[in-house]
Amino acid sequence: MPSSAAAVQSLPSAVASALKRLGTDLAIARKRRKQSLRDWAVRLNVSVPTLMKMEKGDPSVSMGVYATALWMIQRQEPLAALANPAHDLAALEGEVQAASRRGAKSHA
Repeated sequence: MPSSAAAVQSLPSAVASALKRLGTDLAIARKRRKQSLRDWAVRLNVSVPTLMKMEKGDPSVSMGVYATALWMIQRQEPLAALANPAHDLAALEGEVQAASRRGAKSHA
């Protein structure tokens, strides 16, 4: 099994950019609420250095920490919908094509 360090180093650039944007947005949310790094770190049950890494979009910070930070700003609902199968257009297209092939075979 590949190591998590290898997975972090091989992140697609779009994913790295999205994490950086998420980290920046979470830092802005914290600051707009006038909460210190220490206060948020305590609420997240992480160290201040880990919180600082999260706010930079570091992919080595656990998804649970990012998810809890989203919950703290009441933005966890969109997280649950991100991989909703009903919106997986590539998979749905594949299913439609497979059904079409089956239909064509049954009429032949």
